[in-house]
Amino acid sequence: WAAMGVIFMLFFLHGAKLSRQAIWAGISHWRLHLLVTAITFVIFPLLGWGLRPLLEPLLTPDLYLGVLFLCTLPATVQSAVTLTAIARGNMPAAICSASGSTLMGIVLTPLLVGLLLAQTTTSSDPLQAMGKIALQLLLPFALGHGLRPWVSPFLQRHAARIKGIDQTSILLVVYSAFSASVVAGLWSRIPPLALLALVLVCGLLLAIAMGL
Repeated sequence: WAAMGVIFMLFFLHGAKLSRQAIWAGISHWRLHLLVTAITFVIFPLLGWGLRPLLEPLLTPDLYLGVLFLCTLPATVQSAVTLTAIARGNMPAAICSASGSTLMGIVLTPLLVGLLLAQTTTSSDPLQAMGKIALQLLLPFALGHGLRPWVSPFLQRHAARIKGIDQTSILLVVYSAFSASVVAGLWSRIPPLALLALVLVCGLLLAIAMGL
């Protein structure tokens, strides 16, 4: 609940900060959105699939499937937006592109996994997933933007204190996900050497992606 609350506050604040002109400018960056979509749903899946001869011997078969599934997923909107904010990048474009990638992932990720694994996959209800995204991300953004005339002066006066919400949101999301894995029996189900290999594989994928 704490992680969800911080994510809600994060998007509320970004909605309050951004002007209407900035939002429309972010939507209009079609070349950027096309590049992000290609990297997310073409480059990364091919990277995970092409490295299979190297990755599968290092990991258990289940862990390799998890890595391959990871390569077909879009980035979470909160991490994309937060890292863009830390890098002082184009926030409106990041929000539009990350939200669009997440919505496309509802359909494309199961198709890509089925294609790469040569098996049929079943996806969850797309309407339910879209409703969850709208409630957690788009609703607070719209509320913040609607209240911008009254909230913006306060945010400008306390910009230094509010900045920490970006980093805190990622920390809480990662902590809650890792905690759920521990409760589910992470340490008893996966050999320690496989976990160490997984850390190395994730570092390798990150290095290749950053190099590209």
